[in-house]
Amino acid sequence: MDRDSTAIAAKAARFGKLYTAAVYDILDEMGLPNQCMDLDIRALDRGMRIAGPAFTVACTADMRTDDEYDNEEVKTFTFFRRMYEGCVVLISAAGERKAGHWGELMSTGSKSKGSVGVVVDGGIRDGNILMGMENWPVFTRYLSPIESRRRTRISGIEVPIAVTGTLTSQIRVNPGDWIFGDMDGVIVIPADKVDAVLDRAEEIMGIENRSRNEIRAGADVADVYAKYGRL
Repeated sequence: MDRDSTAIAAKAARFGKLYTAAVYDILDEMGLPNQCMDLDIRALDRGMRIAGPAFTVACTADMRTDDEYDNEEVKTFTFFRRMYEGCVVLISAAGERKAGHWGELMSTGSKSKGSVGVVVDGGIRDGNILMGMENWPVFTRYLSPIESRRRTRISGIEVPIAVTGTLTSQIRVNPGDWIFGDMDGVIVIPADKVDAVLDRAEEIMGIENRSRNEIRAGADVADVYAKYGRL
């Protein structure tokens, strides 16, 4: 997996000029139509955007106490040391729909290690504080005050996870696959397809910009579509 922070930042900046609808169209063209996460997973604020390689966190239902729980990396919070510049924390809660699986202190810890935001197929706590964190986009299914401890536990760090899809029940996400989200939704881009997706999406954006400018200048919409094949 590429953890070159300069390369990650450069790709994230390119995604920052795009939007998820255009990227989804490219994935669809490439025969990858099932890469859109469940549309119930939304940004806390409509203006939030996120792009970066996934730092994957798997959670499962688990009622054990701290004394019974045997994952030392999670119990001692040393797993934060594995985060890296530009990563997006991606949490799969395995269908649990009541507890808050991530919160402000976990977000502060993530950000301090270089993460650029969090996407939760599950719940978030501390919503008001998270909204006040600068440059910290949060995408989540719901908000909850309920503590996850003794209800769910982290079962895996930086392992392949399943998140809920829109057109398919599950999407596999490998560590390092790219996550791109805006107000329309969150897209998963396989790591080996990121460069091709970016190149093609930028090409399409150029076509759409020309179409937009010509229509604004008074060109007939049908003529512009015939010329560029895209609206």
